[in-house]
Amino acid sequence: MPATIESEVRSYCRSWPTTFAHARGSRLVDEDGHEYLDFFSGAGALNYGHNPPELKRELISYLERDGVAHSLDMATVAKQELLRTFQQLILEPRGLDYKVQFTGPTGTNSVEAALKLARLVTGRQGIVAFTGAFHGVSVGSLAATANGYMRSAAGVPLHHTLRLPYDSWGSVSGLDLLAGLLDDTSSGVSLPAAVIVETVQGEGGIRCASTEWLLRLQSICARHDILLIVDDVQMGCGRTGPFFSFETSGIVPDIVCLSKSISGYGLPMALTLMRPRLDRWGPGQHNGTFRGLNPAFVTATAALRTFWSDDKLEKSTALAGDLVAERLEALRSVNASLQLRVRGRGLVWGLVFQEPAHAAHVARAAFDRRLLVERSGSQDEVVKLMPPLTITRADLAEGLRRLAEAVATVQEQVTSQPEMVTSGLPQ
Repeated sequence: MPATIESEVRSYCRSWPTTFAHARGSRLVDEDGHEYLDFFSGAGALNYGHNPPELKRELISYLERDGVAHSLDMATVAKQELLRTFQQLILEPRGLDYKVQFTGPTGTNSVEAALKLARLVTGRQGIVAFTGAFHGVSVGSLAATANGYMRSAAGVPLHHTLRLPYDSWGSVSGLDLLAGLLDDTSSGVSLPAAVIVETVQGEGGIRCASTEWLLRLQSICARHDILLIVDDVQMGCGRTGPFFSFETSGIVPDIVCLSKSISGYGLPMALTLMRPRLDRWGPGQHNGTFRGLNPAFVTATAALRTFWSDDKLEKSTALAGDLVAERLEALRSVNASLQLRVRGRGLVWGLVFQEPAHAAHVARAAFDRRLLVERSGSQDEVVKLMPPLTITRADLAEGLRRLAEAVATVQEQVTSQPEMVTSGLPQ
């Protein structure tokens, strides 16, 4: 790649050293014409794939008729259509009664709004968050984020957060601790404003909370008048199957954070949903210049009408997830010496390696085979799979085949030279 004046903070381009020029569906094409299968989906911002044609047509039409592009929080036709469609297709069929706040255009903006609102409503400061959590990198959301590398860049103390073990994280029950601390008036723990949780931790290594754990968490929050916030920035918009990742558990959060795929097209957009009784904001008390990106409203409305007018996408995602689970279990069995584990649901899956260096090698070998996958987990020990929800079965099967080839390269080296656990693998 040519020399760049871009900051050293750049990351994904280091893992995938090529320059992309075109994209459609589940495929990216670089400037040399090489085609890559995308099992990354813009870190969850492209659930419907690259340049979905139905959304592209609506966007182009809107721009060609000089539709309002930027509006802060002024009323526009594009915003009205989005709100009406979201209520009719998403909220009402699920019996959800939320008000919708347009925040700044990223996931961390949605989380910041949620945390501020919880503190405003309750008059309390503390937030409960979990091991493995990722909620953003602005200072408020970073305080709830667990990743040590991200936290180290804050430059200021990250206070007012009680960290507890996530479901399936170690042998200690985070909810037993939480209940005990809140029930004991001598625990020294003040009543928090809110608990923030991901039902599936993406950056934390594809850890899935059980229905029982989520229901108990909701019960504890209700008993102590603590607000429950679900961060659905990455796992919402159908990634786990239903539109909201919490639907199958039966919980109803007080506040929900959405971003990434809510625009449907990869355009910047974020929403914070809240129960009506919590809408205590004064006018302009939380704002942002780009909370009114109307082209994103247009594509979001088109995405809802195209993919959420019926249950076809949800059912298709479930079937695709079954295929991924089956193939990954077969891959785990064939490569027994690597002691792999498989985690996931819907179309977000993790292949967990005992040795983080093996995951790094697989990700590089996958790129060599023109398959894009990223890693997650506390030591980047998980190869993370997030193909578009709209991926064809042929592309899904082909991507899984390329992944199996990449894993086989590690298995071959470990089998032939068992001592090559970390340093012996190519870097």
